[in-house]
Amino acid sequence: MSKNILHKIYLVLLLGLFTCTSVIAQQNIPSTISTNSPENSEEEEIVEYLASFFQRYSPNTAYDMIQQLPGFQLDDGDASRGLGAAAGNVLINDRRPSAKQDLPSVILTRIPASLVERIELIRGQVRDIDLQGQSVIANIILRDDSDSPAAISWDATWRYNLTLKSTYEGGISISDKWNDIDYNAGLEMRYLTRGDHTFQNTFDSDDVFSEKRNDEFFANGIRGSANLNTASWIAENFVKFNTTITWEDRQGLRQATRIPQPQGGGFREEFIADDFKLRSFEVGGDVERKLTPDLQGTAIVLLIRSKEDTFTSLRRTALHHFQDNVRRTFLRIADADARSTEGIARLEFDWTGISDHTIQANLEGAFNSLDGGLIQTEDTGAGAIDIDVLGANTLVEEVRWDFLLKDTWTLGNFEMDYGLGAEISTISQTGDAELERSFTFLKPQGVLTYTTNQGQQTKLRISREVSQLNFEDFVSGNVFEDDEVALGNSELQPDATWIAEVIHERRFGPQSVLKLSAFHHWISNTLDFLPLSDTLDTVGNIGKGKRWGVEIESTIPLERVGLVGARLDIIARWQDSSVVDPVTGENRVISDRTPPMRLMPLGFRSENNFAVAIDYRQDFQTQQVAWGWDIRSRGDRPRFRVDELDVIDEGTEFNAFVETTRWFGLKMTLDVQNILDLKDSRDRIRFVGERDLTHVGFREHRDRLRSIRVAFSVSGSF
Repeated sequence: MSKNILHKIYLVLLLGLFTCTSVIAQQNIPSTISTNSPENSEEEEIVEYLASFFQRYSPNTAYDMIQQLPGFQLDDGDASRGLGAAAGNVLINDRRPSAKQDLPSVILTRIPASLVERIELIRGQVRDIDLQGQSVIANIILRDDSDSPAAISWDATWRYNLTLKSTYEGGISISDKWNDIDYNAGLEMRYLTRGDHTFQNTFDSDDVFSEKRNDEFFANGIRGSANLNTASWIAENFVKFNTTITWEDRQGLRQATRIPQPQGGGFREEFIADDFKLRSFEVGGDVERKLTPDLQGTAIVLLIRSKEDTFTSLRRTALHHFQDNVRRTFLRIADADARSTEGIARLEFDWTGISDHTIQANLEGAFNSLDGGLIQTEDTGAGAIDIDVLGANTLVEEVRWDFLLKDTWTLGNFEMDYGLGAEISTISQTGDAELERSFTFLKPQGVLTYTTNQGQQTKLRISREVSQLNFEDFVSGNVFEDDEVALGNSELQPDATWIAEVIHERRFGPQSVLKLSAFHHWISNTLDFLPLSDTLDTVGNIGKGKRWGVEIESTIPLERVGLVGARLDIIARWQDSSVVDPVTGENRVISDRTPPMRLMPLGFRSENNFAVAIDYRQDFQTQQVAWGWDIRSRGDRPRFRVDELDVIDEGTEFNAFVETTRWFGLKMTLDVQNILDLKDSRDRIRFVGERDLTHVGFREHRDRLRSIRVAFSVSGSF
């Protein structure tokens, strides 16, 4: 039985077990929300959680609180797509953060829990709030207490990798009022270490073991950010200003030893060193005003500039018969830089002049650019020569206009949210490639919501969405570890997707939630790997595709099975996809193009067949102690290149923690991460020509270990 089939059986059994547990645990609990905490709201679309609900979790920040919100998964938004999609699913006092680099999750870590009055789960049209395509939004309502002193929150973490060195990080923020201006300022710093141990076996065309590879990777560096956010009423205008500065310096070295098998000849070593620098800033502001009693307008402007410099070298040395006769055989040096600019201007209007209707109009103009450059040399012993990497020195620019007009119509227990959007963009490229293209898309959308009470809601959504191209896919670059060039594609087009989704949510009291959803996507101009020749490919559009699946999300209190103060949070996804392979002409799944996992925990969203995350937490309030564990797993991530099949399996991740607030008013947490130290693997099959149409040239199997990590953190507020 294959590992994929075992994974699917494991997932089905797991979901069945916990769904049954949820049903048993909730026997005789009424289907309406408790009138204690959270309170009943007059509007069925809102579920309120007072600050007292979160006391059992001893939160220090608003982020700590929202992490424990039943039936809610924090979404930081899509930073690659304008401003409308960047704000995620979080509001603060009914307003979205008008920032992109300053993620909602980071903003929430700077808000002390003492300032939070309640958190609202908004599941429909209320108070003229634009959900912007989200099925649910968390609204952080802060206390209105102008006489309170400044609130300061801070945290410090020490993390130790058992086979590497330590990582240190910390941050501090202050929230206060100066004259009539509310402000929040923060500073974060991190000294990081990162590394892994890799064991790789290579097999020849006859599947005979031909080479053994052992390598060690280590990287360290420093990353920091500083921010300032202000808000104030100026006459009848509510004005906000935001700015963020980010910097990072990081160095890394991967050292690999390749030993021929059977052993008896020489062996060689490979060194890949890189030096990375990032400098970035963001500045933005918005003005909100009531233009008439029924019409509200908001104007937003945003500017982001960043610069990345990467200096990478690849050096190979050959050692003969395991003697000390070392000679340099190859040296490649690549000096790359990328400068990006994004400017956004956005207007939003909300009109409530018709009873039971909220009409919204949004207009956004955006300018994006990426200026990439690369100087590369190679030396085989006769001296360095310049290498021209086609498509590596280029400037990509996009001007985009986005318009949306929609109406939300409330009809008793039903709510209809329908509208039409349009997008016009022009993408131009100069340098190694000279090309200009224009695109126009219509983007209709409709959501029908049926809410019988706060405990039960069903949504049906149909919409068309257009992706934002990753400008890095236009620019060629190096993949040093695989000794390849990732070619840029000047003819990329955005893919457009028709989405059909049905979501049903059932709440059993204040803590228990069960949410089921099913989705189907029809994709045009699917982005995947496009063949250029028998051995070269690039990211490109390969035609029509489909994606479909189901998701389950549940929060289950476990008091009824004897575990006082305990809960389980489960989220799981199963999906499949189909696209015609441009190499073989056969149907296959869509390639996953997300980068390799570097940080924990495992990401939930990727182009694979399943993902599951289970979190257990138990709080002992009298003793002021909590403990818990989480387990995360996701399916294989395949990549279908023109001449190779590359499959990454990141295994299963298991973590545990214990925390206390017993001493000095501080929260102290001990985390043990990646306890099982399970490996992630990669199977790479390279063909002599087109994949599956020619015979295998070689095969590589890689096992990578990231080791167990122990982290101790202390946080507080005053």
